[in-house]
Amino acid sequence: MSLSTHEKDAADFSGSSAAPSLQSRNVILDNRQPNDVDQAFKYLQSKDHSHPDAGTSYTKALRRRIDWHIVPIMFLCYTMQFLDKVLLNYAAVMGINKDLNLVGNNFTNASTAFFIAFLVAELPNAFILQRVPAGKWLGANVVLWGIATACTAAARNYGGLLAARIFLGIFEASIAPSLMLISSMWYTKSEQAPRFSFWYCGLGFAQIMGGITSYGFQQVKNPSFQGWRIMFIVLGLITVMVGFITFFFLPDTPMKARFLSEADKVALLKHVSVNQTGIENHHFKIKHLVEMVTDVQLWLLTLLTILISVSSGVITTYSATLIRNFGFSSPVSALLNMPSGIVSIASTLIVGFGIRRVSNRWAWIVGCCVPGIVGGALMSFLPKSNKAGLLAGIYMVNAIVATLTIIYQWTVANCAGQTKRVFSSALISGSFSIGNIIGPQTFQARDAPQYIPAKIAVLATQAAGALVAVMLFLFYVRANRRKDRQMRAEYGAEAAHETEAEHWANQTDRQNATFRYVY
Repeated sequence: MSLSTHEKDAADFSGSSAAPSLQSRNVILDNRQPNDVDQAFKYLQSKDHSHPDAGTSYTKALRRRIDWHIVPIMFLCYTMQFLDKVLLNYAAVMGINKDLNLVGNNFTNASTAFFIAFLVAELPNAFILQRVPAGKWLGANVVLWGIATACTAAARNYGGLLAARIFLGIFEASIAPSLMLISSMWYTKSEQAPRFSFWYCGLGFAQIMGGITSYGFQQVKNPSFQGWRIMFIVLGLITVMVGFITFFFLPDTPMKARFLSEADKVALLKHVSVNQTGIENHHFKIKHLVEMVTDVQLWLLTLLTILISVSSGVITTYSATLIRNFGFSSPVSALLNMPSGIVSIASTLIVGFGIRRVSNRWAWIVGCCVPGIVGGALMSFLPKSNKAGLLAGIYMVNAIVATLTIIYQWTVANCAGQTKRVFSSALISGSFSIGNIIGPQTFQARDAPQYIPAKIAVLATQAAGALVAVMLFLFYVRANRRKDRQMRAEYGAEAAHETEAEHWANQTDRQNATFRYVY
């Protein structure tokens, strides 16, 4: 299946503004309350549009310039958030349980505490992101979670570790909603998919670097200051530096990008206007929030995220432990975990560029679930003596991580209206934490060392995730057909035209008659 009509319009920029307005539904923006109008529209109204229309080559050059200024910073942020989060996984094979006298389910509970804090922090994050620039908020939180990571080295018991993980979860809660909103400002819906994949590859890169880092610090033999403590300090300080880079160099919006000329900004805003999701609007609208709560698509996306995240929670928290339980030494276990990152990167890039070319987000999710299901089966039912098969199972399950970048991009592409979009992003990010709370809790001390129930949970949740992806596809097809029928009945031949107002009027996807869902 080729790109949908709506995505083709987004991908093929002609440099022109919207089609002529339809009198029957055109909202005169100048007569609306100023805080109802997107900041991008106000910017366009104040600028000279007399320069020639941009062509395809100009748009490609502009897109490349944006890529090099925006994506590397987002990549660094996502790399460090994942690495800092899973350092506990590597510390487990470096002796943290013994050094902190962790017993029973203490390690599992410390892992879970991070995600509980992550979940609780999402609601205040959404309110703040509605009011302040996403880039500045993200940069500040990266600095703070870097400090929390470094402070983990000071833990002397279970309570100290728990406190550090809680603060880390609070500050890392900003990462996904911030990056989702920032990415959607700069690119059309079809362009977003590979860019989401680029910064999301930070997860796979962190898996690779985590293995190397853990192996290196395991060579430190100092009984008074163990290698895992040094690892937390070093990675925490690196994260703080990344946070300052983000705060000072990541533009808040395209309108404030110092590396773009005024003509570039105007061309970019016209280009992304086809998204009909807006750029920046700090006006909180309770109607948007009510619509979000009653929107079936968001609850399906929430369920899908939870199901997928159960598997990712198991793999990211316990992969090194599982590999060690296959009979490998701790240093070797850290190194054997590195191929998981390669699988994550490959699946993420394949999915991102695949969506750019042929859309079908639902099918790519199902496609990623298939190796995950097979991997879960290998982990669950192969004998312990088959180390190669068990390792293959762990690596295959990592294909599932690519589905989260699809869900993130799907959310911001199909949720319009700034308040609805911000809170929807926070909802999906919070759903990720719910899945990660459930995932580690399937690892109970009584099930050691094989943890069969946890492995079966990986298999079952991915199969259910594939089913929900198909349900979302059917929902979007039905919703678009319903919108088409309503448009034809009300406006006849003029139904296909979009108005300038519908691009920038801060309408939700339900309110906007010309908005179409991508799938």
